[in-house]
Amino acid sequence: MRAETADPSTASAPAVSDVIRDAILRGEFVPNQRLVESDLADQFGASRSAVRLALLELMNEGLIERVRNRGARVRAVSLDEAVEICDVRLMLEPLCASLAATRADADERGALQALADAMSDAVDDADLARQSELNHQLHTLVRRLSAHHTATRILERLRAQSVLHRFRLTTRPGRARESLAEHLAIISAICDGDPDRAADATRRHLRAVLSALQQT
Repeated sequence: MRAETADPSTASAPAVSDVIRDAILRGEFVPNQRLVESDLADQFGASRSAVRLALLELMNEGLIERVRNRGARVRAVSLDEAVEICDVRLMLEPLCASLAATRADADERGALQALADAMSDAVDDADLARQSELNHQLHTLVRRLSAHHTATRILERLRAQSVLHRFRLTTRPGRARESLAEHLAIISAICDGDPDRAADATRRHLRAVLSALQQT
């Protein structure tokens, strides 16, 4: 992956942290993978100092850790921590879904329906990587539609930390279809403008995720 920057010499630390964060979210940088400053600087067209500041920011977010004598690497989140993250999501994501149901306009409901169609196609094609990415896009869109900035900021950090477990759950036998039905219920409720049903559908989905995690 190569960052699309207009001028490699001007890539800032925030820009570099954004592209590294996105790469972690997409699974391009995997847990325990070393992140070498010089390699990242070449890859993203940035200075070593910008990369160093970006890694520090991501370390503060809990996405990266520094290992003595080995430099930085993508932090691996334990199963116990993933369960705790899901507990917190259970408190915040129903709120976001409820708000999204009251605030989504016609174009945004159309975007949700388009995601629903794409998610169904991904499951029919057994494209689990695509399904995982679309699931992420849905949760991101719901947070954006909620316009609840504090909840969004917390949830984005938590979901980034649990990216590996999210993909592993998608690969569990039968989980892809179950997850699709849960997400379609969330989309339906938001598109119908029903905040209570949107919140309930989100809770059911996250409780299913929590149950699957605990069985891992």
